[in-house]
Amino acid sequence: MPLAINRDVFITCAVTGSGDTTGKSPHVPVTPEQIAKSAIEAAKAGAAIVHCHVRDPETGAASRRNDLYLEVTKRIRDAEVDVVLNLTAGMGGDLVFGGTENPLPLNPQGTDMAGAAERVSHVAECLPEICTLDCGTMNFSLGDYVMTNTPGMLRAMGQMMTDLGVRPEIEAFDTGHLWFAKQLAEEGIIEDPVLVQLCMGIPWGAPDDLNTFMAMVNNLPSNWNFSAFSIGRNALAYPAAAVLAGGNVRVGLEDNLYVGKGQLATNAQLVEKAVSVVEGMGARVIGPDEVRKKLNLTKRQPVK
Repeated sequence: MPLAINRDVFITCAVTGSGDTTGKSPHVPVTPEQIAKSAIEAAKAGAAIVHCHVRDPETGAASRRNDLYLEVTKRIRDAEVDVVLNLTAGMGGDLVFGGTENPLPLNPQGTDMAGAAERVSHVAECLPEICTLDCGTMNFSLGDYVMTNTPGMLRAMGQMMTDLGVRPEIEAFDTGHLWFAKQLAEEGIIEDPVLVQLCMGIPWGAPDDLNTFMAMVNNLPSNWNFSAFSIGRNALAYPAAAVLAGGNVRVGLEDNLYVGKGQLATNAQLVEKAVSVVEGMGARVIGPDEVRKKLNLTKRQPVK
């Protein structure tokens, strides 16, 4: 695929994530009120989509509690600013082995395995416009943790999302994940054209060098829509790479805590930085209504 700059770009803000970042920055939101407030501020700064995890309000640890998702959803939908809501469905596939000599029993610290219906239950209750589908299994970061998403699990979850009228955003951490996403589309489990997030630089998936990035881009069907991000030090360079390659942009505290060297960021500041990059390249940042038309999304009513 030749380089073809995207002239109409949407920005996603990944608001909090599930990583151990709450002790590293005071700006990482934890409670539903904080997460919704940060998402709304990101929308005001130019994000058309907000991608939300939830955390235990007491500990800050990642959570799958439906009541927390419902509160975040209600607060965002009741706000005066419009934004497309994207909820993660990536939780519940965490496998931590006991160690190299005694892998079993599994380590209960970090292991969190749930069935397909349970993993999608908050999506069924909240009905966001988009939810994520991590399209593969991989060694994730350090130690003995494996992010587990089997073909059977992905087929089941993907069909549930489609039946709910919620568009899956394929999270692709390597080229094999794109291969399986194409299989899901071919089987009619997810609807074409597919929405993809290229997740770069996450150990031990696809590294964030440009050759690997373009290999990921070149594995996408031409009618699919994609965004891209990198974590850490290259996070604020990736908006330019994504737009130049014909894609859209993701930034946010899930991926990167800094807006400059030694400068801890807010989500709104990261979105403002992305807006300046996009507009500096001669492209236009589009809003939630245009995104809904582009991605064939249904705007949801406030949760009662």
